[in-house]
Amino acid sequence: MIIGVVGKIAAGKTTIARFFEEKGFCRVSCSDPLIDLLTHNVSSYSWIPELPEKVEPTRDRLIEFGKYLKDRYGEDVLIRLAVDKKRDCRNIVIDGVRSEGEINTVKRLGGRVIYVEASPETRFRRLVKRKASKDRTIKSFNDFKTMDDAEERLYRTSELKGMADYVIMNEGTLEELKKKVEGIITEVVG
Repeated sequence: MIIGVVGKIAAGKTTIARFFEEKGFCRVSCSDPLIDLLTHNVSSYSWIPELPEKVEPTRDRLIEFGKYLKDRYGEDVLIRLAVDKKRDCRNIVIDGVRSEGEINTVKRLGGRVIYVEASPETRFRRLVKRKASKDRTIKSFNDFKTMDDAEERLYRTSELKGMADYVIMNEGTLEELKKKVEGIITEVVG
C-alpha cells in the first residue's frame, strides 16, 4: 500500500506520515530523493536520473532542482525515486506529494492520497515552532505568506484537494489528528 500526503507548508504532512510510520509504514518524503541527489547520498537507489554538483540542499535549491528533474524526467520522477528508495517495504507513506502527476502515479500504483489543510495562521505558528533549517529565511508572517503564495503558484496545491481520497482539516490537537489518521489507517490496511 502506498499513501501520498499532500498539503501546504506546515499543514501537518510529516506528522501524518509519522503516524503511518508508527503503524509499520516506511516513511519517505518527496524531497528525500532531491536531498540525496544534491548530497550524493544515492546508495539506496536502484537507479538515479543524474547526479548534479554536490551542494547544500536549501529550500530554494530543492525547489529549483525538483523543477528541473520534473521538466526533464516527468512530473512523477520524485514519486518513482521515493518508491524505489523504499522498494523493499510492503507499505510506504510519501510525505510532500505536490502535483497532479504525482497523485496520479500514487493512484496508478494502487495507493491512496490524503490532503491535509490548516489556516495560514495555524501553519505559520507551527512553522515558527518547528524551527526547521529549511525555513530559516522565514522571519515574519509576511515572509511566510510570500513563500506560501509562491509555492501555491508553483504547485497549485489547493487544486489538488479535489483529487484526494481523504481530506483532513488539521486545526485541532495532535490527539485529534492522530484519531483521524488512525481511522484512515484502519480503512486502508484493515
